[in-house]
Amino acid sequence: MLKTSTYNSVTRFDLARTIAGRGRYWTTAYLVDGTMIDTGCAHTARELVKALDETRLIRIINTHTHEDHIGANGILQRQHADLEIFAHPLAIPVLEDPRGKQPLHPYRKLFWGWPEPSHGHPLADEEWIETDHFRFQVLYTPGHSPDHICLYEPEQGWLFTGDLFVGGWDRALREGYNIWQIIASLKRVAALPATVMFPGSARVRENPKNDLDAKIAYLEEFGDKVLNLHHKGWDVNAIVRALCGKPMFIELITLGNFTRQHLVLSYLRNADGRDSFIRPGR
Repeated sequence: MLKTSTYNSVTRFDLARTIAGRGRYWTTAYLVDGTMIDTGCAHTARELVKALDETRLIRIINTHTHEDHIGANGILQRQHADLEIFAHPLAIPVLEDPRGKQPLHPYRKLFWGWPEPSHGHPLADEEWIETDHFRFQVLYTPGHSPDHICLYEPEQGWLFTGDLFVGGWDRALREGYNIWQIIASLKRVAALPATVMFPGSARVRENPKNDLDAKIAYLEEFGDKVLNLHHKGWDVNAIVRALCGKPMFIELITLGNFTRQHLVLSYLRNADGRDSFIRPGR
């Protein structure tokens, strides 16, 4: 399933596999000035290719290599001989061998599917990518994944955040996420004078600083509660029951890959790294 909308010079594609007549677990890709920012999942790849049939496509920039953001890379690169793909250096091996480098849990295969291999070029933190009309600065923003980047267009005030920013108040987290890095990365982009935020799986937000600051405050306050209870001797399950509420359906369908326990554990396991931000090569 594919839905298209526009915001000034940006075309937004909302993409999801259709199950029982409905789109399930949507992801978002953007087209601006011949540049695709992410490409959705494998299950919607052919729909996206068809939607781009009349488009002069120059490059793809992947915010990270989760399968719902690189799903049409391979087919687009095969159809456009000169199409270049750019991503964080850690992303390049995954793009080239997604099945070998990024095994998928059953629910991820169901909702998003296996991406085809593609060939990419590495991007450095604070590097610039120039299109015909715009200039995008690359910002390394790990936490959601080790290879996550955001893109900032300073003249327009556009901020493309991939999955760094997800709306709502988190009560669960996927295994492997680093919550303190997420907070540090959110602080980095919140300091920018952005006027429009284009997330990877949420609505477009104008003047996003308040939304970013509110998300940061919530995550930090939640973390303080986790650490305080931990210092009092509470175990993980007791903290989960006190702070995260009742069991969630997503814990069942992900077979324990996305859980309240992983959220609490990420605060505890990565507590030494809070308020730090490590850039590539430092």
